[in-house]
Amino acid sequence: MTDLAIGTTCLVASLLLIQTGMHIGIALMLLSFLGVWAIRGVEVAGRLLGNSVTSSIADDAYAVIPLFVLMGLFVSATNMGRDTFDVAARALRKIRGGLGMATVAANAIFAACTGTSIASASVFTKVAVPEMVRHGFTKRFSVGVVAGSSVLGMLIPPSILMIIYGVIANVSIGDMFKAGILPGILLSLLFCLTIAALARFRPSMVAADPRALSGGYQSALDDAGSLAILMKCLPIIVLVVVVLGGIYGGYFTPTEAGGVGALAAFLIALTRRELTPKVFWAVALETGRVTAAICFLLMAAALYAQMLTMSGLPYTVGQWLQSSQLPFLAILIGYLVVLVVLGFFLDSVSIMLIVLPFVIPVFNGLGVDLIWLGLISIIAIEVGLLTPPLGIAVFVVKANLEDQTISVWDIFMGTLPMVMAMLSVLFLCILVPWLALAPTGSAWTWW
Repeated sequence: MTDLAIGTTCLVASLLLIQTGMHIGIALMLLSFLGVWAIRGVEVAGRLLGNSVTSSIADDAYAVIPLFVLMGLFVSATNMGRDTFDVAARALRKIRGGLGMATVAANAIFAACTGTSIASASVFTKVAVPEMVRHGFTKRFSVGVVAGSSVLGMLIPPSILMIIYGVIANVSIGDMFKAGILPGILLSLLFCLTIAALARFRPSMVAADPRALSGGYQSALDDAGSLAILMKCLPIIVLVVVVLGGIYGGYFTPTEAGGVGALAAFLIALTRRELTPKVFWAVALETGRVTAAICFLLMAAALYAQMLTMSGLPYTVGQWLQSSQLPFLAILIGYLVVLVVLGFFLDSVSIMLIVLPFVIPVFNGLGVDLIWLGLISIIAIEVGLLTPPLGIAVFVVKANLEDQTISVWDIFMGTLPMVMAMLSVLFLCILVPWLALAPTGSAWTWW
């Protein structure tokens, strides 16, 4: 068997093994070891396996992972998500469909502190769905808005997916965070416009009770004064300003910002008297578990990338694309379609770890800006969080629902308008790279 055939076999086998339920890290590390063994021998395979464990995550920059995970878990362990939703609901209550927009706004703000879609989906399923249903919105619309807007957690920085992409592609994590600003804001606004359009033109999809669209529903903060409202939203504002303001203002590196953010979240939780010893211990254990899982995945990805390089598969595909003279847009669309289709069956991290070590050398050879490529890749991958049959965000919402009469299919159908909005933002970011690259100072374009 040729080296190229070995690399191709390992690539296909990784997809099959993950579909059988094998852990993505174990699958990649096993196949990579066997692939290198077949190409260069067992001694080289053993040496590379050891190097992937000892050196692939040895850089200080990887400290950003546990720090942002810790910050996000402190935020999730408190009632900051509920407070953010209450403030947004009061501010938007007079707008037609305002409670749905409040969910999007709260999710967007919450995303700037947690960095993961799963945390947003878990929190707002418990906070927003009961409130929306109680005020007359349809169950399908309520869960669709929560599941759909939860994807903002991976697009609005800080984002775990952006950190993983930065590590795999060897690009600045700070630049990846900056690239997510405008698309994240744009997607949030488009979600709100989608809700407004549905409330205006398809009210039966939005409201089970017509009074839900009148804007007269009660807010938990109806009788609260301005100072009380400010104190509700102040903690989340402080975190956003400290973390993102520090990164974009040049005061902190992403790693330092993670440390400052984790400390600020810890102090806020203490001040709010919501951090009991039991909660603190649970947060510490979960931080260790998540960090270990991510680091193991990165070790596996490092060995996997080396195996692919040895097989010559990325180089061969790159040469074929250059000689085929296919238009760049055709190549890009084909790549994004593959990401979306893989999202039907695999989770976001699995897709990144399998596909990126293979395609990044190809696109790098075509002169593509890897920051822009990472941004549109994340959006395309996130579409998979909302699409059947897997739809991780959908199943997270289902698992956290108190109302078991809401089916998984109801959630999938409710998220359909949100998926259309995501595809629209993806299309805009492809056509206008400036949306992603302007904050980084890059003027690259594929036109």
